[in-house]
Amino acid sequence: MTRVALIVLDGMGIGPAPDTAEYGDAGSDSLGNVARAVGGLHLPNLERLGLGRCRPIAGLSRDVVARAAYGVALPRSPGKDSTTGHWELCGIVLERPFPTYPRGFPPAVLSEFSRRTGRGVIGNRVASGTQIIDELGAAHQRSGDWIVYTSADSVFQVAAHEGTVPVDELYAACVTARAMLDGRDAVSRVIARPFEGTPGDYRRTARRRDFSLEPPGVTLLDALAAAGVPRVGIGKVDDLFAHRHIASEHTPTNADAYGRIEETLGTLERGFVFVNVIEFDQTWGHRNDVPGYVEGLQALDAWIPRLEALAREDDLIILTADHGNDPTTPSTDHSREAVPVLCLGPRVRPVALGERGTFADVGATVAEAFGLGVPGVGTSFLREVRA
Repeated sequence: MTRVALIVLDGMGIGPAPDTAEYGDAGSDSLGNVARAVGGLHLPNLERLGLGRCRPIAGLSRDVVARAAYGVALPRSPGKDSTTGHWELCGIVLERPFPTYPRGFPPAVLSEFSRRTGRGVIGNRVASGTQIIDELGAAHQRSGDWIVYTSADSVFQVAAHEGTVPVDELYAACVTARAMLDGRDAVSRVIARPFEGTPGDYRRTARRRDFSLEPPGVTLLDALAAAGVPRVGIGKVDDLFAHRHIASEHTPTNADAYGRIEETLGTLERGFVFVNVIEFDQTWGHRNDVPGYVEGLQALDAWIPRLEALAREDDLIILTADHGNDPTTPSTDHSREAVPVLCLGPRVRPVALGERGTFADVGATVAEAFGLGVPGVGTSFLREVRA
């Protein structure tokens, strides 16, 4: 096989995993709850692929003759963040979760961060990113202090107004924080959150950057690099793997990601295309925007025929997710959920993949498609789907 595309629909969960309630996410079902909230979804192209056969989704038929192989994958790693989900897709299953800070970061951590960066800190609590810049943006502009906050995930987020602190200085501060946060404070990601605007009208910009830990073991990307397989990143995948064996063009919207996928598949002769499609998580899930989530699903559905038209005879295209982010629940954080798995291509058999025990089965399948041994854990389903 010469080309494989793995498209991660960030935050598109498909209902509970066996341990969802243990994460405080009982009742979360990103696709299912969104469908119920609007009286059923109309997604004819995704329905034709078999999305409604992965798990019940109001409005999507379970009786359709699927055009793709379909199933779900369960998370095995502890946690429910993008780093954990993408690492597991690529063969890394964590033994323990990344640390979280529901009561804010220890004073010693913030004091050292302030000392090294030369600016004070305000905030230091769990917060919505848009809410905290509304609350503290003016104080930040008066003082020049960093706005530091976290969420239910393992993240150290630093917000700064682009007119108050140059973006390059914000990035440098995040590099400093990344170097500091190790050992027991090794958060999965340090995130730069630049914003602009005036009090009452602050807006986050597209210059966000994520600074992740390096994966602790051999990933699918490492195995592909060692075998000389070209790798093309689209979206924030490079940040999630600390830029190890992947370079990526960041795409601030889903439409940007779809366009970049089309450009890549229109010219790439051989290689692996690794994509993060961000808005189901960043724009709609975190903001509890059900209408936006539905519009995003409709746009994805309308784009599917364009994706299919680009598939060459031996191509394998996999659509999946990294965690849930249910916009119908009171929480604005990620949710611990199973994820859909849809595999398509001219030579893909439309079989039921069942309930896979780990996201890592996806990475194992990609590895086998390129004739490689399976990195880390996971069981390939390539032979099930290849006609």
